[in-house]
Amino acid sequence: MQSVILVTGAGTGIGKLTAQSLAEAGHVVYASMRDIAGRNNGRATELRALAAAKGLQLHPLELDVLSQDSADAAAATIVREQGHLDVVMQNAGHLVVGPTEAFTPEEIMKVFDTNVLGAQRVNRAVLPYLRRQESGLMLWISSTTTKGGFPPFMGPYGAAKAAMDSLAVTLAYEIARFGIETSIVVPGAFTRGTDHFPSAGKPADAATAAAYSRYDGVMDQIGERLSALTPDNADPQAVAGEIVRIVGLPAGTRPMRSLIDFVGDGATEVFEVSERVRIEFAKRIGMGDLLEAKVRR
Repeated sequence: MQSVILVTGAGTGIGKLTAQSLAEAGHVVYASMRDIAGRNNGRATELRALAAAKGLQLHPLELDVLSQDSADAAAATIVREQGHLDVVMQNAGHLVVGPTEAFTPEEIMKVFDTNVLGAQRVNRAVLPYLRRQESGLMLWISSTTTKGGFPPFMGPYGAAKAAMDSLAVTLAYEIARFGIETSIVVPGAFTRGTDHFPSAGKPADAATAAAYSRYDGVMDQIGERLSALTPDNADPQAVAGEIVRIVGLPAGTRPMRSLIDFVGDGATEVFEVSERVRIEFAKRIGMGDLLEAKVRR
């Protein structure tokens, strides 16, 4: 069945791969990114050319998750053009790497603004439509850093992804009785096929960062060391393929979580325990019937 889908952060990486894969699967996809008339004009043009060449319904859409007005306008555009919205993929985010001490509180606030508050702006923009139609799928792109092992010097990013994941779980309870499903896709580390590490932000406080020079061999090689642990077949397209599969499942059968981890950082085992505890507690408070779901390896 064809769905109308909004993908945030679709200019690069997993967002771009997934937007294209969903469109190729026959869905109507709005690939959102900020500043499509400026810095991302080339990426938007590329998507339009692909759509024209393959006859896809793949539409670049202006959406800056740092602006509530932008998120509201994007959601309104989709509903105006298509009449409804079926799936929202919360993917926009930004990685930062460096000693946690070197990041100012204001810099960490910016990380949370993109990874957490940006998702909440999108929630506030799209959920009124989904609640009104009493159907839909909130599809979140989390990270194994929220439960698995992950390298040092990614503190603000790990904290922000954990907060976003927690927000997604809490929201799942609150929207279930509106007929809105939740699926949280949890990718492991992908050091090839995305711009995640090359485009990572650094702290502006160079002096404090330099004080950690005794860790230079670790800090400067996080990407390389993860690459060494990653098998050759670890392709982020696997994440896009899993999302296409989830979207295509009948309502009521989608997994609460799905992990795509080629490194084996332990997140799968931890999530299996945490999901079992979550479901058992949900039953104790009378909500277990809403969220009976399993972690899919």
